[in-house]
This record gives sequence, C-alpha cells and structure tokens, in this order.
Amino acid sequence: MNGLVMLIVSAVVLLLAYVFYGRWLARKWGIDPQKKTPAHEFQDGVDYVPTSPSVVFGHEFASIAGAGPINGPIIAAMFGWLPVLLWILIGGIFFGAVQDFSAIYASVKNKGKTIGYIIETYIGKTGKRLFLLFVWLFSILVVAAFADIVAGTFGGFDAEGAKVAANASVATTSCLFIMAAVGLGFFIRKRKPKGLQSGIVAVALLVICIALGLRFPFFMQKNLWLYFVFIYIFIASITPVWALLQPRDYLNSFLLIAMIAGAFIGIVFSAPAISIPAFTGFEVNGNYLFPVLFVTVACGAVSGFHSLVASGTASKQIDNEKHMLPISFGAMLVESLLAVIALITVGALAVGGKLPAGTPPMIFAGAISGFLRNLGLPENATYTLITLSVSAFALTSLDSVARVGRLAFQELFSDDRSEGAQGLSRVLANKYVATLLTLFVGYLLAILGYQNIWPLFGSANQLLAALALIACAVFLKKTNRQGVMLYLPMFIMLAVTFTALIFTIQAKGGKLFDGTFSVAADGLQLIFAILLLALGIMVAVSGVSKLSEKKAAAGR
Repeated sequence: MNGLVMLIVSAVVLLLAYVFYGRWLARKWGIDPQKKTPAHEFQDGVDYVPTSPSVVFGHEFASIAGAGPINGPIIAAMFGWLPVLLWILIGGIFFGAVQDFSAIYASVKNKGKTIGYIIETYIGKTGKRLFLLFVWLFSILVVAAFADIVAGTFGGFDAEGAKVAANASVATTSCLFIMAAVGLGFFIRKRKPKGLQSGIVAVALLVICIALGLRFPFFMQKNLWLYFVFIYIFIASITPVWALLQPRDYLNSFLLIAMIAGAFIGIVFSAPAISIPAFTGFEVNGNYLFPVLFVTVACGAVSGFHSLVASGTASKQIDNEKHMLPISFGAMLVESLLAVIALITVGALAVGGKLPAGTPPMIFAGAISGFLRNLGLPENATYTLITLSVSAFALTSLDSVARVGRLAFQELFSDDRSEGAQGLSRVLANKYVATLLTLFVGYLLAILGYQNIWPLFGSANQLLAALALIACAVFLKKTNRQGVMLYLPMFIMLAVTFTALIFTIQAKGGKLFDGTFSVAADGLQLIFAILLLALGIMVAVSGVSKLSEKKAAAGR
C-alpha cells in the first residue's frame, strides 16, 4: 500500500461523509437558524458567550484532538494497517462524528447544558448523578495523565541532567501562547473583528511566539513544570472562556491545522510506502484485536471526551444553530484524517514489517520532518515545530478537561430545579472549591505516575462514548426525533468497553494470588476499573430501559 493512495482515499471518503451523511443528519433532526441559542439566551460573559464559528471550531478541534489521534493509530498498527484504517474511517464517520454532533445538538436544545443534565431530564436524577461521578473520575484520569505528559514535554533536562533544547523551546513558546491568547481574547472581545482579521492577528501572534520560543529556550526541571501546569489549568478552568480558553484554542488550532497541512503536503510529494503488513492477526503479543484495537485508536475514531467538550463548553458558545454541524461533525472528521496521517507515518518508518522504535510522538515527528526534508525544509526545525504541535494538542485538551471536570463536580451538588444548593452542597458547588478538589486529586495521581492509571484511559474514554450515545438516543426518542443511527454504535461500544474493563479486572485481580500485585500500579487500576465498570453498567441499564419505553413526549 502506498501512503499517498491511502491519504487521498481517506480524505475523499471523509469529505463525502460530511457532505451527505452529516447534512442528512442535520435535516433529519432539524436545524433552526432563527432560534435564539443558549449562548444568547443565557449570556453571562463566563461560560455562555456567543462566538464566531471559526473561533468555536478552533476551540472544539484543539480540545478534542489531544494526543489520541497520534498515539492510538501508531500503537494499534501492531494489528496491521487495514483494520486500523477501516476502524478510523468507519468509526470516525458512523460512531465519532455522530456522537459529537448529537451531543452538541442535544446540549444546544437543552439550554447548553451538559450530557449529565440531559440524562437527568430524559432518564432520571439517579442516572445523572452516576454519570457525573463517572465523568468526574474520568476527568481526573485525564488531568493526571496529560499534566504529567505536558510537564515532561516542557522539562528542560533529561534523566542525566543534560539540557534538552527542543523541550525548553516548546516550554517558552507554550507560555508565550498563553500570554498572547489573553491579549487576543480582549482584542476579539472589544473590537469584534471579522474572521479574516482575527485570523491574521492570530497567525502573526503565532509566528512571533514560535520565533521567540526557538530563540530563547527556557530550561526548568519537570517537577517544577508540573506545579506550573496545575496553576495554569486552575486559572483556565475558572476564567471566562473568552479571556483564555477560546483564544488559546483558536491560536493553537492554526498551529495544529498547519501541522496537518504540512504532513499532507509532505505525504503528497513523498508518496511513502507502507512497510507494515495489511493484517498481522487477531492476537499480537497477548493483545486481542477485540477489544484492544477499538479502545487503542480512541480519539481518531470515537471518543467520549468529545461529548464532554461539545456539551460542556462548545455548546455554550454557538452563535447560530447552523454552526453546530461543522463545529462538531466536521471537527471529528478532520481528527480522523489526522489519525490516518499518523498511521501512514508509522508505516513509512517501519522496516521489513517491523514497527519503528520510540514513542508515538517521536515516530510521528520523525516521519513528518523526513517527508518535509524532501521539499528542502530543515529537518531539525520541522521536528521541533511538530513536537510543539503535539504538545499543544495535550495542553489544550488538559485545560478543557479541567473545566469539564469542574462543571461535572458542580452539577453533582447543584439542582437547577430548586432555588439552589444549601449547606455543604452549596460549598462544594462553588466553582473554586470544585476546581481545587478536582485538580488536587488529579495532582496526587500525577505525582504517583500517570503510567499507573493510563491503561484505563482508553476503556474509560470509550465507555463514556457509549453512555453519551445512550443519553443522546434517549433525548432524540423523547423529543420525537429519529435516533436509530445511534443504536448500533452504542451497543458496540458497550460490548467493547465492558470486555476491556473485565479483562483489566481479571488480570489485576489475578495478581493478588500470584504474589506480583503492586498497590501503586495494579491497585489503582483495579479500583478505578471496578468503579468505572459498576457506574457504566448502572447508567447503561437506566438509559437502555428508557429506550425500550414506547411512549414519547412532545418534541422541542
């Protein structure tokens, strides 16, 4: 297989999926461009802020992309390129994009509220609380893992104490991004420039930050960067979205799209051969194709985290209902294209069918910089820039999931149908307290080492996708809209994730009896796996029972 052929075929399939399937869903469910969106109806200057679609797209794409669409396909390539490619395309179109669009659609039609609120309204209060607890635990996992990853990326010294200039440059640039984002946020807020004007300013700021970052690398130990990261995400979680979250993600979206464009151009001119087999088997090194492939590829095909971003932040910024499709369905398909590019990179660097050594980001950056070298671009500079882009993915996901975790915790102790929480519940529902508690637990897990809980991320993420699909399917049914297209993805993801979690519990539980059990590594995974499985089953049972009911309420 040739990488260029794989890229062109994938791009055409994804484009056709948007034009035909995405627009068909929008017509089927109903889009009303004249209706006032929650961003206008509940505008508060903090979370509910009517925003240009290009800015919201930037926020959505930069937040959902993360490291998943790069890490997942490269790791899953052990099964061969064909199953990975098929799952990226089929999963991205019929699972991921449908979930993202239905999540933002359901949220906009319900006051811009989260999936938890939708579950309470259409499934029940108990289901909502179980789901919010699940989301909070999931957010903690992501905060712990991504904070450690970002701090490691920023760390200016290796294990032997030698300076790492590339990391230090990434750290400087990322810090400058934050400061530039604040200025851009105020500029957009006060001047209200058109899309082209804000884009020109954003690109100019981006170039300046990168140039200064490469010229003035800042060297600091990883453990100090970890403190900085948690201070930053605390501020990002409580600051009005227009002042930091929106403009930062908007800035990064240009960097990320430029990375994808550069990779696309590099593949077009290099036309690399894919040097891994099409299929290696149903079992590889003790890993079974089902369910490992489906929880490993993750964000490149479907990700529950996307539903949290769509319903937790993006839906509160939608200026017009017609913007929902490109911001959700469209962003997911672009992420699937990135996953295909990641698959091409690992195939291009493989030798004799053997996967290349190194971490997925190293493999990705090395391959793309090699492609661009054929165009005369300096390999060292492009490698640093691509590494910067990958770290930007992780940091943008990190500040978004911190806000999502805070919102989930607040919803656990507040009630929209009463005058407000009282006593201890009122304290816990406070955004500062909710943020502190969420990040404190995440910090404890981060200093223990994210490797101890990272194996659960894929399973938890995909189970979250299944639960979000259930919630959206119930909403569509209760409001007399067709939701049958969500049923098959929902049941498949339930089967995948329940199987993966049971395998984890079985493996970790078995270590209790053979003397190899580690409290730090195995204990954390076992506890979290049991909690996630129990919560997932309870929410799934509540939701599926509602889907089996015959009577439907009036539509909205």
